[in-house]
Amino acid sequence: MCGLAGCFGTKDEKTINRMLDALDHRGPNDRGVHVMGNTVLGHTRLSIVDVAKGHQPILSKDRNIGIICNGEIYNFRRLKKNISDKYIFQTQSDSEVILHLFREKGPECLKELDGMFAFAITDGNQYMLARDPIGIKPLYYGYHKNNLYFSSELGAMSLAGVGEVHEFPAGHYYTPEKGFVKYYTIPAIDDRVLTDIDETSELIRETFIEAVRKRLLADPEVPVGSFCSGGLDSSLVAAIAAERIPNLHTFVVGMKDSDGDVSDDIKASRIAAEHIGSTHHELLFTEEEYYEALPIVINKLESYDPSLVRCAVPCYFTCKLAAEHVTVVLTGEGADEIFTGYHYMKHFPEDKLNQEAWRCISNLHNINLQRADRMGMFFNLELRVPFLDTAMIDLSMKIPPELKIREHNGNRIEKWVLRKAFENTGYLPEDILWRYKVQYTQGAGCEDLGEKIANQMSDDEYEKIKVENPSAVLNSKEAAYYFKIFRKYHPQDSILGSIGIWSGFDFEEEREKVKGTVDGDLKHEHSGVEAVF
Repeated sequence: MCGLAGCFGTKDEKTINRMLDALDHRGPNDRGVHVMGNTVLGHTRLSIVDVAKGHQPILSKDRNIGIICNGEIYNFRRLKKNISDKYIFQTQSDSEVILHLFREKGPECLKELDGMFAFAITDGNQYMLARDPIGIKPLYYGYHKNNLYFSSELGAMSLAGVGEVHEFPAGHYYTPEKGFVKYYTIPAIDDRVLTDIDETSELIRETFIEAVRKRLLADPEVPVGSFCSGGLDSSLVAAIAAERIPNLHTFVVGMKDSDGDVSDDIKASRIAAEHIGSTHHELLFTEEEYYEALPIVINKLESYDPSLVRCAVPCYFTCKLAAEHVTVVLTGEGADEIFTGYHYMKHFPEDKLNQEAWRCISNLHNINLQRADRMGMFFNLELRVPFLDTAMIDLSMKIPPELKIREHNGNRIEKWVLRKAFENTGYLPEDILWRYKVQYTQGAGCEDLGEKIANQMSDDEYEKIKVENPSAVLNSKEAAYYFKIFRKYHPQDSILGSIGIWSGFDFEEEREKVKGTVDGDLKHEHSGVEAVF
């Protein structure tokens, strides 16, 4: 993965270099800046494809057009083959394929890209910015003296002198001529299409196996691993990857309780790892280490939302562990959204369930995907999310809700049809395939630490912080505690709750804890992130 920083309308190379300094963690292998007309493109690089020759910005042979890109294009070899007779390729990088495909088709090229990305293309005068369909890769923009600045993270944007920062919307591109253009929309719900269980299971199985396998793409010397918490989602991803990667590295983290017993995820992951034959790695962190990691997590997460922070801490430790062994890691993010896997969804009216799934998918770029990107990038680790393949999303909108949450052994269980699709296939043992969902923090054994943190703040201090920051979303002492840490690292930023605002659909546990205090907030959906510096 990489870090992007650039500007259109001015040759402000000094500022772009300062912004790249703030993005060094996103790209330790290389750095490049190129001035073209009234444009500056800057890039920090974590080498995945074409390790030796993929320096960015990538310029055409005549140096008349260039690109910087953060992401991976999984079908780049096929796309390259289709246009290689017309354009001279100077690297094996998947990003160069975007450059020439844009020269061939303009913005229409976006409809052919299969992957996760944020990129900028320019000839020095005209330009285009674009972001992947779901918003897996981050991108922000703002204006200073009528010049457009953009970057991969808010922290870098704060160095550009812009008055406001906006999140670049997922599934859009931008040109000065057309403004923002939406090129991808999450498919409309059509859940009366797939009603046959066997047919639906087969489609899920085939589509998901392909989604995992395409994300194993990398140069042979780049090692790929997988998270494996022992839950359905990550264990299934790991099992499919293990078919193609001998001795696949898998990773899990957790804690010990007061009796010295390890957390549930540690136990379950051992079963899954033994079954798939992976090289399994565990990290047991202590309560003291949790507290030590908290400021780092909040700083890099660029959020103080309790539900996001809590889950980011075990994610931080998992990324730390994985980065010791691999450069690319697969995760199970997105399964709960497309297969309605959250506990609170069991209480939804069945006819509204897929609408809630659609809403969750459309907001992922501000929540779980932000967490995954920030924690992975801190450790120079690329995270890939096969459940959020657009083919999987399209398929999920055709599956009726009664196949997603269904009775099993006397209890209603989430993601029923996904489990059914891999039943009796040998990918996972039955106790892992049908393991009841637990929250990330619960499985890791750190679910009680948020309450302990909240107890460290007095009522008077809590009320004072709320009064002094009236626009911040501080619905609990825990949120206020994280906000204090956030302010230490971002004193000049007036994010004011715009990053990771409580959205009411991430986890049932969080929803229940704050019920009655944020019911009004639950009605609001994110339309994008805006920050004032």
